[in-house]
Amino acid sequence: MKLVVRAAVLCAAVAAAGAVLYGQRFGGGSRRAPLDVQVQGNTPYDGRFVFVRLRYNSGFGGGFRRGGGGGPMWAHDYPDGEVHLSRILQEITLLRIRTDGSNILSLDDPELFNYPVAYMAEPGFWQPSASEAESFRKYLLKGGFAIFDDFRGPHWNNLQYQMRQVLPDAQWVELDGTAQIFHSFFEIDHPEDLAPPPIYGQAEAPSYWGIYENNDPKKRLLVVANVDQDISEYWEYSGTGFVPVDVTNEAYKFGVNYVIYGLTH
Repeated sequence: MKLVVRAAVLCAAVAAAGAVLYGQRFGGGSRRAPLDVQVQGNTPYDGRFVFVRLRYNSGFGGGFRRGGGGGPMWAHDYPDGEVHLSRILQEITLLRIRTDGSNILSLDDPELFNYPVAYMAEPGFWQPSASEAESFRKYLLKGGFAIFDDFRGPHWNNLQYQMRQVLPDAQWVELDGTAQIFHSFFEIDHPEDLAPPPIYGQAEAPSYWGIYENNDPKKRLLVVANVDQDISEYWEYSGTGFVPVDVTNEAYKFGVNYVIYGLTH
């Protein structure tokens, strides 16, 4: 019963935080408005949780954001996605959290080792150098946790190929509702139920994959990949009327669970 009550309270908190963002920023409109905070660049490590976005050079050309928005592929949903998720984390957890932006780091930046959770958008365009692959390997094996999001179709093939440069012996495992990561904070019994954002073809069937330490499911999950999914799109457009609030809340649950799992495993 306590777990049920706790889940209900937390869901209500997510909805309330989303409503605050809605009221502050959007006034009921359906278009994204400017953030109501001055987004800051990289800040020195100070013990707070900071959303880390991984920066990479694409070796495939065409490395700019869709929709004519400009900017590199790794910057999809920046900065709204991480600002909104950070506010949700601040609202419903006891974490000390930076809420005015994120740190953007390359995979071979020594600063990455100060942050246990890192996020990469559009890994279908990722092509690490040898030094980046080596540094990323060390990061993951020393306790880092990485989230791959916002990709679909053949881009999944590229992520698998590039991760072989990072962890040559790693094996991807499909994650279902029994995986610990889907129960690290919220109870997500059926992760497959969250459809991709409506800008994508709804015929896509999202799936979630991970790599475990030493390929042992009883050990720590090193990475999670949201295949045929774009969870941060929901965060980015939170409160705009882009999708119903309950769907956005479900997407926030994934983000919260990923962060809590990365911090506790």
